Amino acid sequence: MALVNFSTIKELISGKDAGEDIEVLFKEVLLLVLARATRVDSNVEAIEVHHIQKAMKDVTGAEFSEGDIRTAASSEIYETQSLARTLSNATRKLGSHHRLSILACLAGLIRIDSSIRYQELEFFDHVATSLKASPSEIAGLAEG
Repeated sequence: MALVNFSTIKELISGKDAGEDIEVLFKEVLLLVLARATRVDSNVEAIEVHHIQKAMKDVTGAEFSEGDIRTAASSEIYETQSLARTLSNATRKLGSHHRLSILACLAGLIRIDSSIRYQELEFFDHVATSLKASPSEIAGLAEG
């Protein structure tokens, strides 16, 4: 599959209606978060890229090459608007099951290598806050 161009997210950033296809928005946000997470510790490992490929396939059915994921990790979209603001805007459209799926995939990605670094924990917290997920939702105790 060709690299997602983040068109739905770009529409959100520009203040336009992000369209009606929430699943496309979810796919873009999931890829954006996971790809960006690989760069948090400045050490993009092959195991992380493979985990993203599997998560994207399992959760959305979309297939991405290693090059697609590495390109998404360096996307210029981060220069347009902060990740926090992008996620906050997307949260208005995404359901709680989407937000919790993003966080579950992110947690799995963080755990995939041999150690969890402070920067990764900080990134997870930043994403969870931006997605407006409550601690009880994150723990699986409550639905959003």
